[in-house]
Amino acid sequence: MEKENTNIVVDNRPKFLKDAIYQGELSNAPYALSVSSPKIEPIDKRLLKANAHESMQHQAEQQISMLKKQAELLMKQAKEIEERLVVSHAIYKADINFEPIINGIYHLYQKEDGSQQLSMVAPYEWGKKMPFQAYLHTVRLMADRTWDVLA
Repeated sequence: MEKENTNIVVDNRPKFLKDAIYQGELSNAPYALSVSSPKIEPIDKRLLKANAHESMQHQAEQQISMLKKQAELLMKQAKEIEERLVVSHAIYKADINFEPIINGIYHLYQKEDGSQQLSMVAPYEWGKKMPFQAYLHTVRLMADRTWDVLA
């Protein structure tokens, strides 16, 4: 017949509390272990809370500022894409008598009848008389087949 050992104490504390017990050299203990230990002053809870609040507020404001800047950048990029789409639709409605190549630079003109023409010839290359009513844009064909306005 086996006897039950009733002297065993089971430590049911969570691991982080078990690790909180100091087990190093007594002279390096983070708290007083004997009467002869150095005096430990109580902390000023108001100062601790004020410092924590100030630090928390500062960090939160920095993070919010950074997120606002990122949001502004995303909105600017979205607006630029929308503007590229508007120009791209106009160019694809224009007369194009050649096959544009990616990264090629072209020039958009308006004819006398109001329609538009995409040309490889720049405004300064026409000489004395440009055959169009107006020069509109210099554009570049992007890889996604949208047009980037250069000038």
